[in-house]
Amino acid sequence: MNALTSPLSFRLSQRKQHFLIELIRYACVFLFVYTAYAKISEHQRFLNGLTKVQLIRGYAEMLSVLVPGIEIIIAVLLIIPKTVKVGLMAFTGVMGAFTVYIISAMIWESHLPCSCGGAIEKLTWMQHIWFNLAFILLAIIALRLAKFSNYLKN
Repeated sequence: MNALTSPLSFRLSQRKQHFLIELIRYACVFLFVYTAYAKISEHQRFLNGLTKVQLIRGYAEMLSVLVPGIEIIIAVLLIIPKTVKVGLMAFTGVMGAFTVYIISAMIWESHLPCSCGGAIEKLTWMQHIWFNLAFILLAIIALRLAKFSNYLKN
């Protein structure tokens, strides 16, 4: 194996690599658009959930606007071809931050309400962590594949 090839990329044709990157990219877009919509359409419920978490209570109002706004911005970055790489990196960072927040809140909070919105709030907290980690892994795979293919040149 050449030093410049990804372990996954040498097994996949260029076309399959691009297809996999696209699939991951739009799964990330769907996730953030879906959760942002849920938070915006039920804003008061989302805000109430945030105010119940002592860890972030003082920032709840700002976060209730900022979080769905960031999710929408990242979704747009993932849609625009020239900003896909930045979008995948931002997606990975935000999902990592969400995961750290969940773990921290699980440690320090006696009752942790979920205000994620939609079907995602039906998950247990451990399922939520695994869900987030799976999406982080997918985004990293897309970034690795893109690095070793001609998919992204920005």
